[in-house]
Amino acid sequence: MPIDPNALPAQVRDTLNCLHRAGHEAWIVGGCVRDLLLGRTPTDYDITTSALPGQTQAVFRDRRVLETGIRHGTVTLLAEGMPLEITTYRVDGTYSDARHPDGVTFTASLREDAARRDFTINAMAYAPGLGLRDYFGGQADLSRRLIRAVGDPDQRFREDALRVLRAIRFAAVLGFDLEEETAGAARRQAAGLEKVSAERVFQELSKLLCGPKAGQVLLAYPDILGQVIPELLPMVGFDQHSRHHCYDVYTHTAVAVDHVPPRLGLRLAMLLHDIGKPDTFSLGEDGQGHFYGHHRRSVELAEEILRRLRAPKKLREEVVTLVRYHDAPIEEDPARLRRWLHKLGPERFFDLLDIQRGDAAGQGLAYCTRIQRADRLESLARGLLAQAPCLTLAGLAVNGRDLLALGYRGPALGRALQGLLEEVLAGRLPNEKSALLQWAKENDAKKEE
Repeated sequence: MPIDPNALPAQVRDTLNCLHRAGHEAWIVGGCVRDLLLGRTPTDYDITTSALPGQTQAVFRDRRVLETGIRHGTVTLLAEGMPLEITTYRVDGTYSDARHPDGVTFTASLREDAARRDFTINAMAYAPGLGLRDYFGGQADLSRRLIRAVGDPDQRFREDALRVLRAIRFAAVLGFDLEEETAGAARRQAAGLEKVSAERVFQELSKLLCGPKAGQVLLAYPDILGQVIPELLPMVGFDQHSRHHCYDVYTHTAVAVDHVPPRLGLRLAMLLHDIGKPDTFSLGEDGQGHFYGHHRRSVELAEEILRRLRAPKKLREEVVTLVRYHDAPIEEDPARLRRWLHKLGPERFFDLLDIQRGDAAGQGLAYCTRIQRADRLESLARGLLAQAPCLTLAGLAVNGRDLLALGYRGPALGRALQGLLEEVLAGRLPNEKSALLQWAKENDAKKEE
């Protein structure tokens, strides 16, 4: 499908036109071209040009231009609020740190610039009025739904080991396959990921896990994922010896990942929920496998892994909470549900139900009753929430001032408020001021320490 020039934002078209009028070549390049050819809306635009950085700055002398990567030929133009990276055609030198080229040589050739890029589908360039430049078969690979390295795949991955993870990330997000030689090189060069910063690894892993084909990629490339999270490897092929599971631990995990909504907290929790199973396995006399305390071990490992990957604290806490309670029994009882809603908060409680659905889906079709049970729990919980129940101290119809007026002081006041909340959650007291004050009067023996 040809690219419609009008699909480009006005700021992008204007930037290209300014460079062209100044006598320079200029094209949009990389992921934005790929996405436009796929009918997707790009999240950002990169521009490549024959203009040297100083020449680019001269073209846009009346606008704000940041020298974000000028050593490598990149400046960033702030075009009416849209940041546009503009990079001079270049040929990269060696990559001694497996991340950045030690040096670059500027070139006048768009083809030479395209030859340094990672995958054919990311090596295409486009400009309105000039059309598409595709020197390495990227458009054909889009049609064949293939991820293929530009040139020698081993060299591409040695230059920047993160490209190994990017390759399988694109497979998960786009639903493409890795071309055979590219897949082989990715496996051979995966050890280089240890040189890549945790922040960069986590960014790629996050995108991969939220892709529509994340589970398939996990199953196809456990050796690569194991370079990032070695704790996954003992799960691969681990027979659970359980009538309740039709898959090994790793396959169960991969299937479960695909059966929760594509939100990072949920996908990470599903990836890590059973990671403690290999460490806690025991075989009963009846030949059935047991994993006593695996949720506690999974919590420990999840915490270690997320800290190592520099996951944000809030996300880490969310994931660890879901891992901790992923197999907790939840009763279909209003009082029990109010306690769960108080304990986790409504949002996290519904996340937990999603996790329990995914866990059940990963056990096999025989466990659809667990999914149906989670559906009933969700319906019941939403019905309770529609009644605006009191779930926190702030929601009580009385406050500390009311209890101070009754003579409560010090720690006894806090205990009384907690006691009132417990009574309301259990359904033994209505959240009405008169009823709560009456309870406080009748339990005033411990007003003071």
